[in-house]
Amino acid sequence: MSGILRYLMLVLTAGLLPAGVRAGARGGDVNEIAESYVRLALTLGLYDADYVDAYFGPAEWRPSEADRQKPFPAERLGATADTLLEQLRAAGRRRLRGEEKRRYAYLEGQLLAVRAKIDLLAGAKMSFDAESKALYGVVAPSYEETHFQDLLKQLDEILPDEGSVYSRFNSYRIRFTVPADKLQTALRTTIAECRRRTAEHLTLPADEGFEMRFVTGKPWGAAVTYQGAGRSLVEINSGAPFCVADVLKIAGHEIYPGHHVHLTLLDKHLVREKGWVEHSILLLHSPLALISEGLAEYGRRELVMARDERVEFHRKVLFPLLGIDPAEAERYSRVMELKDELDAAMVEAARRYLGGRLDRDQTRVWLCRYCLITPSAAENLIDFMERYRSYMVTYTVGHRLIADYMDRQAGPDANATRRWQLFRTLVSTPRTPSGLAVGQ
Repeated sequence: MSGILRYLMLVLTAGLLPAGVRAGARGGDVNEIAESYVRLALTLGLYDADYVDAYFGPAEWRPSEADRQKPFPAERLGATADTLLEQLRAAGRRRLRGEEKRRYAYLEGQLLAVRAKIDLLAGAKMSFDAESKALYGVVAPSYEETHFQDLLKQLDEILPDEGSVYSRFNSYRIRFTVPADKLQTALRTTIAECRRRTAEHLTLPADEGFEMRFVTGKPWGAAVTYQGAGRSLVEINSGAPFCVADVLKIAGHEIYPGHHVHLTLLDKHLVREKGWVEHSILLLHSPLALISEGLAEYGRRELVMARDERVEFHRKVLFPLLGIDPAEAERYSRVMELKDELDAAMVEAARRYLGGRLDRDQTRVWLCRYCLITPSAAENLIDFMERYRSYMVTYTVGHRLIADYMDRQAGPDANATRRWQLFRTLVSTPRTPSGLAVGQ
């Protein structure tokens, strides 16, 4: 599209922006651009209930259901996003350094993802990889079946008993199920330990904390919603079965030093201290979501309890509490580490299923074979794929992105103190997947 025609379209649509979205910012006011980005993202949330994962900015910026238009106003919203991108790029042409440079890069990445989301809501078709690149800024590596077969062979060597890896793994995992009457105690004990370890390295706000509710009848095991001012709501589906590994996932991935801590520190350092309102919203389909999942997974797997510490915590605390043989702590940890590596098979399944290379039955067989989940769990996961599509990449690619960054910056043999220092910077500054990939 020529520059003249693009300018004409922007002029024609300038009076048709969503309520509250500013067409101005011609003087390069990035704060106005940031506010308009938030308002535009909130408007998109009217057309996809999952899109805004958390919002803790001004309540008056939220559009009402009455603002929802039919049909979806793709041309108008797309022109708004294009306007904001052009304004941002014009404002960013001066020499930028440090956090200011990161701020512009962050806003550009989020706005590009918003633009792609508008196209998708309008019915645009993208391949799995093209969609993940447009929304999250990354493409997941592709694996052949031999990669997962090698991981299954490693499991075959360490799992007890006889039979298929699938049956032995699921029989073994059942032995580590958390009894319903001990779930609350196990969670609170593990969360307290993860918080203690996190607070040794990160300065948490005095008003930081969370409310934990036990609910039933939900399609998920646990959910965390950041509510602003250092507070989160943690909901636990007490009707779902939990194993020991799930307890640490909730404590480390969701709360300390995971999503709750990440958004708490972004809120404190960037929203409340700097007034950078673009960080008052977490969009499910955005580069921030990828980085957030990556930080949460890295914090859970490699930081709050490194492997030896995790084994020791299981052996001395959780296993005795739950009546599990402490002698199994070492093997259980290794089995679940390999299971984590098999998560890449979920991404590969989604790529093949959504791309038409596998049908639903073939995808279910793939997930049972390479992810070692039950047929009913596989059906639920396929439903998840259909609803959230390329979001699947955030867990595995996000973790790998953060882990590679840590290794490059600190070295693979860096001590825990150095890794916590880097982590502290990452959870309190604006970052992009492309920047992390090159060490920025």
